[in-house]
Amino acid sequence: MGKRRHPVQDNPLRTRADLQLAFEQLSMPLQPFYSDGAARIELGETGTSYSPGVAGMEGFSRVLWGMVPFLAGGGGSELWPTCLRGIANGTNPEHEEYWGDIRDYDQRLVEMAAFGFALALIPEKIWEPLTQPERDRLYQWLNQINRHPVWDCNWLFFRVLVNVGFRKIGLPCDEEQLTANLNRIDDFYAGEGWYTDGIGGHADYYGPFAIHYYGLLYAKLMGEEDPERAARYRERAALFAQSFTYWFAEDGSALPYGRSMAYRFSQAAFWSAYAYAEVDGCPAGVAKGIVLRHLRWWFRQPIFDASGVLTIGYRYPSLVVAEQYNSPGSPYWAMKTFLPLALAEDHPFWSAEELPLPELDALSVQRPADLVLVRRKETGHVAAFNAGHAGTNEHAHTSAKYEKFAYSTAFGFSVPKAEWGVSQGAFDSTLALCERDNLYRVRRKNEETRIEGRLLYSRWKPWTDVEVRTWIVAGLPRHLRVHRIETGRPLDVAEGGFALGLQDDTRQHAEGLRATASGSLGTSSIVSLAGYDRAEAVHAQPNTNVLHPRTVIPMLLGSLEPGVHWLVSEAYGEPGSREEPGASAFAVTLGPDSAIASVIGGESWAFSP
Repeated sequence: MGKRRHPVQDNPLRTRADLQLAFEQLSMPLQPFYSDGAARIELGETGTSYSPGVAGMEGFSRVLWGMVPFLAGGGGSELWPTCLRGIANGTNPEHEEYWGDIRDYDQRLVEMAAFGFALALIPEKIWEPLTQPERDRLYQWLNQINRHPVWDCNWLFFRVLVNVGFRKIGLPCDEEQLTANLNRIDDFYAGEGWYTDGIGGHADYYGPFAIHYYGLLYAKLMGEEDPERAARYRERAALFAQSFTYWFAEDGSALPYGRSMAYRFSQAAFWSAYAYAEVDGCPAGVAKGIVLRHLRWWFRQPIFDASGVLTIGYRYPSLVVAEQYNSPGSPYWAMKTFLPLALAEDHPFWSAEELPLPELDALSVQRPADLVLVRRKETGHVAAFNAGHAGTNEHAHTSAKYEKFAYSTAFGFSVPKAEWGVSQGAFDSTLALCERDNLYRVRRKNEETRIEGRLLYSRWKPWTDVEVRTWIVAGLPRHLRVHRIETGRPLDVAEGGFALGLQDDTRQHAEGLRATASGSLGTSSIVSLAGYDRAEAVHAQPNTNVLHPRTVIPMLLGSLEPGVHWLVSEAYGEPGSREEPGASAFAVTLGPDSAIASVIGGESWAFSP
């Protein structure tokens, strides 16, 4: 008996009606998982940093991100009466499923944003059906957000959206909080359309699927009351769109990078908000194509369990890649991508013909994100080469999610399974170093970073007496990596190429100073041009890669004595091709304390401390 197909996998996702059906196909399997009082959705037993009761409330609220635009656009859901009952019970202190009194920095503050959005967009559905006591309790429960601090990042917008909801239905709102939070969010603007997630935070998907998304909701909902800010949010979104287009491949997939991969197709939520707020710049058919191709790509992947419920993971279920804040209901934040359902059938987003991606440059330098994106038109492969970041954070696997040398739509990236050796470390697109004790360290933050065209540079210190200077020459299918290591201690080193998914037809071999893996998914290879002792094809621990549960990583290894050393390698990655990479495309000359590299017959670069 074959695997059960999820109904959404047969949805063509071409029209507004198709997207309405897709929402129902994703939301209706949740019906049996509502609690008796309907105030929670209880999907599993895996733990998170907050209690099971709060996790159940989170699941309840996240469905609203799709439900609200679905209802606003004229849809009718069998689940909505259940939702209304859950709201009445969840905000009632006398009910056993009361969502509870809020604490500082509480996860429930996050979930309140969906209710603020609902109050602003569909008051006739969520507010008017409630009795006066139920309305009072909903307001009092939500208003707790004005009495508790939130984290100084995208969380500030949760308070903004709740107060906008209050304002839209004539309830008392905290205007001082509203203005202060909006002003603080402006401090996160990094230029060129980019936001960081807080001061010193990373520039990742939290810009597009959080800060830009909520800003565009604000622009749409508060355009008349606050036209200057609404215009600024639209202008920044239009500028950001020029860079963000490069994060998507022609097949609809997006670049796996950063934390919160479990939110999956929220990667395209920015484009949904872009259309909803009617931002000028990107043609409606292009935004429509990005959203619908993205959803079609995702719904072909094994992201559902046997009951039709979204799992925790990225392209397949995996807790290894998850964050401490990922509960069983967390993935339904991806419902934010359903925002175009609020648009009428004759809106340009729906009336326009779906268009492919525009003609894009082969290379895009995105300095606010510390990335250089490269596109290979022949294969549709997109990779982001990473200069690295001055700061870090305490989220799980931060080094793997933010400090690898390359991230790829075809090969993904890997996170460690444990701390012992190269198999558990899954060191793809990374230089790892250890004190000959098999406990490796990798780049986590940088003392210095720089981007000059396709050349990226960083200086980082895995120990106080070990300094690594790294240069990357970005390119596809080949890129060059040069490291100058000054060490005061003996070290073992390992450097991985792209991780290739292991299938029955995958072949791998290591000979001399080259390791290669190839099969129907493509070819990955790495070769030493200087400094390494040997090569291996390393089978990483299962479930470490975001795209494939089993992978092989071509890897170079060596040993260093105290002193100055140069390591130079060429990494190769070509999806869908079994062809061996052949001779190196780069020539390298090493001096006493400098190196020169060149593309054979072309551009050259000099490296020195």
